[in-house]
Amino acid sequence: MTRPTAQSAPAPWQDPSLPSEERVDLLLAQMTLEEKAAQLRGLWVGADTSGEGVAPHQHDMEEPPSWEEAVAHGLGQLTRPFGTAPVEPAAGARSLARAQREIAAANRFGIPAQVHEECLTGFTAWTATVFPSPPAWGAAFDPDLVERMAAAIGERMRRVGVHQGLAPVLDVARDLRWGRVEETVSEDPYLVGTVGSAYVRGLQSAGIVATLKHFVGYAASRGGRNLAPVSMGPRELADTVLPPFEMALRHGGAASVMHAYNDNDGLPAAADAGLLTGLLREEWGFEGTVVADYFGIAFLETLHRVAGSPGEAAALALSAGVDVELPTLHCYGEPLLEEVRAGRVPEELVDRAVRRVLLQKCELGLLDEDWAPEPQEDDLSLDTGDQRALARRLAEESVVLLANDGVLPLADRGRIAVVGPNADTAEALMGCYSFPSHVGAQHPDVPLGLEMATLLEALHTELPGAELVHVPGCTVDGDDTSAIAEAVEAARGAEVCVAVVGDRAGLFGRGTSGEGCDVTDLRLPGVQQELVEAVAATGTPVVLVLLTGRPYALGALADRTAAVVQAFFPGQEGAPAVAGVLSGRVNPSGRLPLGVPGDPGGQPTTYLGPPLAGPGEVSSVDPTPLFPFGHGLSYTRFGWSDPVLDGAAVEPGAEPAEVGTDGEVTVGCTVRNEGAVAGTEVVQLYLSDPVARVTRPVRRLVGYARVDLEPRAGRRVEFTVHADLSAYTGPDGRRIVEPGDLELYLAASSADPGLRVPIRLRGPERTVDHSRHLLSRARVDGSADGSADAG
Repeated sequence: MTRPTAQSAPAPWQDPSLPSEERVDLLLAQMTLEEKAAQLRGLWVGADTSGEGVAPHQHDMEEPPSWEEAVAHGLGQLTRPFGTAPVEPAAGARSLARAQREIAAANRFGIPAQVHEECLTGFTAWTATVFPSPPAWGAAFDPDLVERMAAAIGERMRRVGVHQGLAPVLDVARDLRWGRVEETVSEDPYLVGTVGSAYVRGLQSAGIVATLKHFVGYAASRGGRNLAPVSMGPRELADTVLPPFEMALRHGGAASVMHAYNDNDGLPAAADAGLLTGLLREEWGFEGTVVADYFGIAFLETLHRVAGSPGEAAALALSAGVDVELPTLHCYGEPLLEEVRAGRVPEELVDRAVRRVLLQKCELGLLDEDWAPEPQEDDLSLDTGDQRALARRLAEESVVLLANDGVLPLADRGRIAVVGPNADTAEALMGCYSFPSHVGAQHPDVPLGLEMATLLEALHTELPGAELVHVPGCTVDGDDTSAIAEAVEAARGAEVCVAVVGDRAGLFGRGTSGEGCDVTDLRLPGVQQELVEAVAATGTPVVLVLLTGRPYALGALADRTAAVVQAFFPGQEGAPAVAGVLSGRVNPSGRLPLGVPGDPGGQPTTYLGPPLAGPGEVSSVDPTPLFPFGHGLSYTRFGWSDPVLDGAAVEPGAEPAEVGTDGEVTVGCTVRNEGAVAGTEVVQLYLSDPVARVTRPVRRLVGYARVDLEPRAGRRVEFTVHADLSAYTGPDGRRIVEPGDLELYLAASSADPGLRVPIRLRGPERTVDHSRHLLSRARVDGSADGSADAG
């Protein structure tokens, strides 16, 4: 059977007026085993620059099959036709459309492939806007803006024929040595979950399936090494690592999940039926697709060694609940078919996965009678003014001012020495999963395809009255110190020195940050610390600017520098954003999503630790961060006052107010801008459980709000917090809300004493599950007197 022509009647499964489940069942009943299995695998392709078609690519395993062989029975997914090599968007769209026509014509039912791409910092395609990296999203504390960014990314992807995006990453950072910290939002699960959910909502509003990565535990690997074993207890898994996925499924509606590469306590995630079926589907009710991380099913045989052949690997993954093999056909090809024909894998498991795949294709319109692969829009440009404006705003909101003795903002006069390897290179602004870093580095003869200023160029624009003297001084990761002397001379002859240091993103050791670019400690790469120490020794005030994918230990530099500015790969518009902060045009409002350590060896640690995780007399190691989670300064001063609980003032030393173990409270305060310039404060709400049946974090984030304030103005901020947010996994494995005393803190960081609001939960202990309240509700009133506006 082929897709009916315009003159013939459509097949029932092509009728969009019928329920999707009915359409899929009608189609599935007619499919052979070979046709069903074809829907469970991808094919790695690249679009032809001429627009003539796509061709198989292979980055691992054996030689790829011919195109005709690969699509003979249909095809589940096309892997990264735009993200494999540089291709002009219009040519890529024509190439993809031609391939989709060929796929549909080659199988009896005319089913096209679902097309996926990477999109973590924007559509990973040549000439597409590069947005800030996920830690920058976290630093902005602005989920609404992240949602708008993701919608803009998705809209351009859908225009050229893409259906699925492999983002967001919801791993909670656990060890800053891990190279993929640059892909994580934060070390805090609440911030990861709320920002990640916003990204999902935005991407899927544009008709792109969002894929949650990496399910689960990937960022907690031993030694911070990529694709290493994970030794994690069930409590850490339940209370720290899983909640962002719960939020993104329930409050984002994510339609796809990607399994992680790692094993958890010896059980690889790709073979974990308890995780992918028991928890994800049976307990949480997830109905979308589970896709493999690239080659993850084959890794069950080749790396994890829990399977003896590709067929055994296919059987393990399919049984566990992995529906689609990516990036290309291997285990779910002939090896799976042999397992089914031999009776070792029930065909019902194939049907289960195919039904999920076809339901998603149905919802994307790929089974409709009027489906057509050709772009419906004339404008296929991937870098628009609107997108750059969003990128600029997010970059500006994400820059964190860590320290400042008054040297900032910079004066637009005099001589400024600009040193450091990241001052005059655009690559310092982009993360590993941006197209220029991820793919473009393999094509050095191809132009960048984007308008992107370096920080040095942006400073020239920002400070036209100043004389800028530029000397790199060293490279990012080299050991040559011979050019440091020239940088020292430049600093000695200047009124201020801006030292721009940090990372270069890359893959598998070809950078200092990114996938496979793990480190043994958190000292700045190469000889960059020596460079900063040398220019600081001149006595000229030094402004340290960090363009990085992870925080680095700054304990040896903090006292030697006059100011410290942190930007986490701020993207295409990052240079003018950082320059704007340095000049004072932008009042910094970013707050740290990841604590900055003092000592390069004081890892792994995050602020989410029980009392024994902090400093004490029993150990000579002090893990206290130099700059804590949530920290960030401004060019104005903020005052916090008048804490309230359910509308009543909270007096110092007051007895805890009582609320039921199934109740909620509203806490708030007044925030005033006590300075002479407009600014934005980020009010953070932390919860502390002083006495519990298992050790608990001293503090953990349960709410936040950005508060924009004109000079001398004040606004009221309130959070409504349900008792469920105090839940934790008890000694017997149940997640419970128990009676007892709690403390809520309205604070400017995880280490700020803030305003304490004590409460007491009364009533029976409650067992809660995935349906519990996961979020607090924030409200920002228009003024300190309570006149309301949009909060």
